[in-house]
Amino acid sequence: MKNTLRALGGLALLAASPAHADWSLSSDESQVAFASIKKDTVGEVHHFSELSGSVDAEGNVTVDIAVASLETWIDIRNERMLKAVLNASPTATLSGKVDLDAMEKMKPGDTELVDIDGTLTLNGTDMDVDVSLFVARLTDDKMMAVTDEMIMLSTEDAGIDEGVSTLMKLADLPGITRVSPVTLRLVFTR
Repeated sequence: MKNTLRALGGLALLAASPAHADWSLSSDESQVAFASIKKDTVGEVHHFSELSGSVDAEGNVTVDIAVASLETWIDIRNERMLKAVLNASPTATLSGKVDLDAMEKMKPGDTELVDIDGTLTLNGTDMDVDVSLFVARLTDDKMMAVTDEMIMLSTEDAGIDEGVSTLMKLADLPGITRVSPVTLRLVFTR
């Protein structure tokens, strides 16, 4: 989760402009994805499809993840994860602060690696996250940030370890990984 927040902060840096205009997250083009492994051999990829957020003129970055937009590709698993693991929390939030001046020099076609420190808030638990983002200036009014490497999220650090144990019981599984790789694709426009 910590890495996820940092990654989101990196995307915000990419969206900065010399005018320091506010940037808005494009939900249709953005995604937070994660993977899990059950029974030691079955890997599954999941994602959250509804995101909102912004980067303001002071460099404050906020990305809200609509928890109910979880998609695991199995309806009963979606339901169980929302109730048991995510506690039906309406929103997870990534926040941080970026140096907008550092991004002002980017021109369309420019790319840069950006390291970000941020915070992920999930079910009332705040986690520090550090992430390296690959930022690309797509146009004068559009930036994209993606994780340069996967973020490894510990269920214990995220405060959802007990929920994963409950999910294992509900699904009658011998095991579910307690660390998940997370990737971010964040697109900001102004």
